[in-house]
Amino acid sequence: MTKPVVAIVGRPNVGKSTIFNRIVGDRVAIVEDMPGVTRDRIYSAADWTGYEFHIIDTGGIEIGDEPLLIQMREQAEIAIDEADVILFIVDGKEGLTAADEDVAQLLFRSKKPTVLAVNKIDYFEQRDLIYEFYSLGFGDPVPISGSHGIGIGNLLDKIVSHFSKIENDDYDANVIRFSLIGRPNVGKSSLVNSILGRERVIVSDIAGTTRDAIDTSFERDGQEYVIIDTAGMRKKGKVYEATEKYSVLRALRAIERSDVVLIVLNAEEGIIEQDKKIAGYAHDAGRALIIVVNKWDIIKKDNQTLKKFEEKIRDEFQFISYAPVLFVSAITKQRLQSILPTVQTVAENHALRIKTNVLNDVIMDAIAMNPTPTDKGKRLKINYITQVSVKPPTFVLFVNDPDLLHFSYRRFLENQIRDTFGFKGTPIKIIARKKND
Repeated sequence: MTKPVVAIVGRPNVGKSTIFNRIVGDRVAIVEDMPGVTRDRIYSAADWTGYEFHIIDTGGIEIGDEPLLIQMREQAEIAIDEADVILFIVDGKEGLTAADEDVAQLLFRSKKPTVLAVNKIDYFEQRDLIYEFYSLGFGDPVPISGSHGIGIGNLLDKIVSHFSKIENDDYDANVIRFSLIGRPNVGKSSLVNSILGRERVIVSDIAGTTRDAIDTSFERDGQEYVIIDTAGMRKKGKVYEATEKYSVLRALRAIERSDVVLIVLNAEEGIIEQDKKIAGYAHDAGRALIIVVNKWDIIKKDNQTLKKFEEKIRDEFQFISYAPVLFVSAITKQRLQSILPTVQTVAENHALRIKTNVLNDVIMDAIAMNPTPTDKGKRLKINYITQVSVKPPTFVLFVNDPDLLHFSYRRFLENQIRDTFGFKGTPIKIIARKKND
């Protein structure tokens, strides 16, 4: 299930960043008593009463000709476009302004569920300040104080009440959903078109020219797939793909909906830090992974080029050493035929379940080969192991003391499991629990 996205919008200096920090429980956004200090959207994960969601802080909306205000308005429009629910913040102390009414008109046109919050209601006696905001037409305003944390729970209750109305895509269990993620202009759209065999998305040398992000269902060799193209932007303007925050949010949402994630690298540009960040999100989400090096046809090669490039990848992406690497070209179709069989293989491994008795035989053999560690005279004792879930394969190891399972020995056990059962392309998780838990 995809996590809903909540966008915080409102004119500058109404307290959006303070409220964002209250909701996510951390000082992520810059907070300063000066209009326009937050110039880009900032996103984070949040949860409330069992509901998990993404939240975006925007730089504010104000109708005007100044370049900064125009840019902040564009940023907010993007956030509105991405959001499932909009949190509209106004300033109770300053009262209703013409700018608030302009923002309200923008929100009405979006037709998105909108929760109106009146900020800076720091004392009970100030609650009467909310009444003039009824004229905005968003129902009962929620009085809050971002600086004091008053009313935030009531606000979140109202926000999550809209989540049940959000439609989620439901595909049959046998359908493999995979997405292509990566920086702008690594060739994601060209790869989508080449895999599908038709021009479904706009392709250009200019970064960020894809205008949609529509799922495409297709069948190949009896297997049904859904391909999720994450390159998309829905409106014109370089601001859409120019900010790392936007591309990461789009990638996060696609990752959540995927069984398999293809991390696309540009062979011509090599590996940069952003590639590793994006791969980290997919790894943390527990998705099956494939590293796809596109534009391989452009590279001048000798008999060591591929080997050296893969060694570089393995060095930079040590945390996803389980991911297979494919070198392809969307333009010349070089090695493209290897993508779907690899997607199918890693998807099967992602859903692989191992019998408990077979698992325990492997673990006992591993202990005989490399005895469990000791700490302060106390030795780790492993009673048994069982697999508790798939996607990703997750194992619970019942032990005498979970603190004795050091990282290095956990990695040793993971390697023994991989050597025996493969699990190519998928992360696996090992959880240590005390025997009586």
